[in-house]
Amino acid sequence: MKKLTFLPIALAAFFSVLLIESCSKSSSPMPAKTTIGTALYDTLGGTALVADPTHSGAMIEKGRLAIRGVIDSTIFVIAGDSKINGHFTVLLSEVTKGDLSGFTDLSENLTTFVAGATGAKDYIYIGLNMHDAHNPATNDRMNGKATNADFDAFVADLVTGANKNKVPASIINSLGKIVESLRSTVVQM
Repeated sequence: MKKLTFLPIALAAFFSVLLIESCSKSSSPMPAKTTIGTALYDTLGGTALVADPTHSGAMIEKGRLAIRGVIDSTIFVIAGDSKINGHFTVLLSEVTKGDLSGFTDLSENLTTFVAGATGAKDYIYIGLNMHDAHNPATNDRMNGKATNADFDAFVADLVTGANKNKVPASIINSLGKIVESLRSTVVQM
């Protein structure tokens, strides 16, 4: 594993802990399953098992591995994005105190969310619905409600994360449709 400086790790962990809290607290499941179909998950690699490069001896579905790669890259991009990382001051405070434990859980939650949304049959997201996860009244780890500009910044960061993983534009566009379908529940200002 390559050594990273403390700042990128801290920023990633900062973002991770907040999103873990946003996505993993028990609440009602997503109001409706957003699915383009198994074809997209299959295009991302499907259910074929491959060695998991981060867990020695473990196997992972190729589609899930591809999604996790994009998620992890996007988390790092967002952590360094001053346009939206101000929503995560609670998490930043924790990270500056050395609490870096959240990255794996965040990655798992978001990967499961996207896997289900792209048609994976073996993964069901059970975290907070998107409205509650992004609402400071129901998630005290959020620092303010998201605006359309915040959502646009997130989309740009997601595209950057996908590009870092060499995801073809056609797949990014398909994933973009899923993300865009969430705008009305995430944007609350």
